[in-house]
Amino acid sequence: MQYKKIALLAASVLLSLQVIAQKKQFTITEATNGMTGSLALQTVKQPSWQPGTDRLWQIVKTNDGDAWVRTNYPDGKTDTTLTLQQLNKAIKGDLKNMPVFTWLDGEYVYFRNGNEVYMGVYTADGFNWNLWTKLPENAENVTVDKNRNIAYTIDNNLWLLTTSKELKEVTKEKDPNIVCGKSVHREEFGIDKGIFFSPNGKYLAYYRMDQTMVADYPIIDWTTGKNTDIKYPMAGGTSHQVTLCVYNPNSGETVTMQTGEPKDQYLTCVTWSPDEETVFIALLNRDQNHLWLNKYDIETGKLVKTLFEETDKKYVHPQHSLYFLPGGNDKFIWWSQSDGFMHLYEYNTNGKEIRLLTKGDWVVNEIIGFNKEKHEVLYTSSKESPLEKHGYAVNWHNGNVHRLDTKPGMHNFWASDNGNYLLDAYSAKAIPKKIVVHSTDGDFSKVLVDAANSLKDYDRPTIKDVQIKAADSKTTLYGKLILPTNFDPAKKYPVIVYLYNGPNVQLIHNSFPESGNLWYEYMAQKGYIVFSMDGRGSGNRGLSFEQVTFRHLGTVEMEDQMKGVAYLKSLPYVDSSRMGVHGWSFGGFMTTSLMLKYPGVFKCAVAGGPVMDWKMYEVMYTERYMDRPQDNPEGYEEANLLDKVKNLKGRLLLIHGTNDDVVVWQHSIKFIKSCVDEGVQVDYFVYPGHLHNVRGKDRVHLMEKITEYFEQNL
Repeated sequence: MQYKKIALLAASVLLSLQVIAQKKQFTITEATNGMTGSLALQTVKQPSWQPGTDRLWQIVKTNDGDAWVRTNYPDGKTDTTLTLQQLNKAIKGDLKNMPVFTWLDGEYVYFRNGNEVYMGVYTADGFNWNLWTKLPENAENVTVDKNRNIAYTIDNNLWLLTTSKELKEVTKEKDPNIVCGKSVHREEFGIDKGIFFSPNGKYLAYYRMDQTMVADYPIIDWTTGKNTDIKYPMAGGTSHQVTLCVYNPNSGETVTMQTGEPKDQYLTCVTWSPDEETVFIALLNRDQNHLWLNKYDIETGKLVKTLFEETDKKYVHPQHSLYFLPGGNDKFIWWSQSDGFMHLYEYNTNGKEIRLLTKGDWVVNEIIGFNKEKHEVLYTSSKESPLEKHGYAVNWHNGNVHRLDTKPGMHNFWASDNGNYLLDAYSAKAIPKKIVVHSTDGDFSKVLVDAANSLKDYDRPTIKDVQIKAADSKTTLYGKLILPTNFDPAKKYPVIVYLYNGPNVQLIHNSFPESGNLWYEYMAQKGYIVFSMDGRGSGNRGLSFEQVTFRHLGTVEMEDQMKGVAYLKSLPYVDSSRMGVHGWSFGGFMTTSLMLKYPGVFKCAVAGGPVMDWKMYEVMYTERYMDRPQDNPEGYEEANLLDKVKNLKGRLLLIHGTNDDVVVWQHSIKFIKSCVDEGVQVDYFVYPGHLHNVRGKDRVHLMEKITEYFEQNL
């Protein structure tokens, strides 16, 4: 009997070892592509709610190819409304896949096929399609409004094709350094476009950016030898000057809003009034500590009224346009961090604050829609946890709030036009992906997708949630510790710290995969511990959490990261003599800073696209967090890494894209020059033709390079 027990135990152990041995190892391609490549989870493709209805549309695969289908709620009836074969027949085309459809209203929808714009009219009998226009080959920033007006830019000028298909040359700037219809201020302050149609298409507002006073900066494509000069205003230098213009297609006249002096102020939060008579602009001074929300008359361009002002001793950071409440012309929602956290305020157009809609030590992330009948604003926030995102509805009359979902994790929502239904796609550490349709009153819920775990056959690590006190000994920081597969607590392992720790970015969430990055798991399969943590200065934790780094970037953040290092050193299975660190952009700045300001802590490091001297970074971002170099010389010198290369101990690999127009190549080139001048050895690799990060097929090469560097040095 004893012999049988031993035999059974041996067989059980052998079977367990065989199961472990059968687990897959990630390839570098899988680790690089993550959940977007062959390991992508089941999803709803191209979801959209038809305006004015409770119909959800999506692309589905059928035996005959892709089809665009609609589902009516709450009955759940689904119809195949358009097949790829039918679409190709209608347009006499040869599309291989369904295009991206965009609803303009409940009747019209459009898509682009290259420079062709097709318009569809939805009727009870299906869609009628026609080629609306063929855009010029060099058209950019194409914007279509609900009335089927189309605006676009060619080089530095703006064009308009009206609903009646009359082509208007809106601007005729001769100087290429005066740019119309494009995003401005290097896309800070939430700016992502330069064209603003009025609600009913009667007018067209656009940014006009004068860059003639900004010095040229060369971006050379070394694969061809071609140089392209860009305008790159560096901290403390001369910035560009922006105005907002309003064009009337009927009269052909353009009126410039009289936003006044100084001319290097920032124009943000551009919003039309629903009646098309006024336009709102938030003016932010160059010091970024004083904001005026102004209303302008579009017929004269004159200031009608300053609704209110916001000031802060450090900085004001507007990031959102106004959201007018449905059904009216005089009440809107304003986003503000004036109480220390991003919240929603209801104002009227006279500038009177009506009520604070959201309140608490947490931030609002997005407005996802409105329910006009119930007087509700639908939004997401970090109320439950800074590691999660959930949906809520607040009544703008009485302030009553209710939650729109019930499960933990990170939720992303698409709201129906009337706010009755939500498409909720979410994940958590134990939930790969679920996609559910909810009614916002909570009475209806239907699961559309419960995705199978595409990683279930892989040898995956144990991941621990970590909480550490910051260097101030009171603020809680969140991190993740990823242990090697086949972890043995009696052994000692090398560690890779991955970080960013810059403003507006958060790495740690309760989402799938729990690690946050399959490359971390790939390294865990190779026997590494991987650690990541969001220190003070990073996003989604409120203003005081972020502003603690003001005028001293790279100081408090590193103190917090060193608390993470102390935690790692306290673990008996960490080999503190074999620690590496890696980050990109702000993370590249942090990585290099740790190597130079805390020499000897890390045996090796990989810094990608790193800022080496904040005086060489753009005006808008840098001066928000550091003030101007002439006003904060100590802070800039403290953060400057070019004069600290002598401190380097261990191996440092710098990686940069030669065409980087965000953190320009000059940063790492000057660092290399300093290393040569000081006789300091450093490793260096460039990616020809790549911008601020390495995308596309070359990214696998990048991650191989980084992996090999840690393998060689740890």
